[in-house]
Amino acid sequence: MEAHMSRLVGKIAPDFTAEAVANGEIKKLSLHKDFAGKWKVLYFYPLDFTFVCPTEITAFEDNLARFKELNCEVIGCSVDSAFSHLAWTQIERNKGGLGKMAHPLLADLTKQIARDYDVLADDAVALRGVFVIDDKNVIQTCTVNNLSVGRNVEEVLRTVEAYQYTAKHGEVCPAGWTKGSKTMKADPKGSQEYFATLK
Repeated sequence: MEAHMSRLVGKIAPDFTAEAVANGEIKKLSLHKDFAGKWKVLYFYPLDFTFVCPTEITAFEDNLARFKELNCEVIGCSVDSAFSHLAWTQIERNKGGLGKMAHPLLADLTKQIARDYDVLADDAVALRGVFVIDDKNVIQTCTVNNLSVGRNVEEVLRTVEAYQYTAKHGEVCPAGWTKGSKTMKADPKGSQEYFATLK
């Protein structure tokens, strides 16, 4: 059955068990089992040893502590093998490599994970999909970039914070919301409290 990415929002994230590289080791990881009770950012990238991809992957890595403060794990995925991932992490950043990576990079050689999340392009490589998955494994948002433009990790962090806020407080977040900004009640009367503050 063909998946449609937009239809995944609000549904349980497709589970998987796959080899992954993290901290210089290859191990098997399962989304639902190994990340139970955590928020998750699952991002797809086209291929190892390419050009835009390392800028994104290292940006996620450099912000890993900020995600962990939100009880959120970051997981990368491409159609390469775990051995390819491992080799890429053994090359320094200033030579086009990733360097040491603490967050896992999944090996999706069969391309089944990319298919399940509906980001597989031309049965070849994954588009730049990002999925924010809550602590109950429900997909809260998905975005996808075509191959030529990288993503903004700050926006992914903002999105995680916003969905966590709404999950905890029951209010909704207006456009451009950032932590500490005003939210609104999701009803015609209550929302007027927010709109009344606008100039």
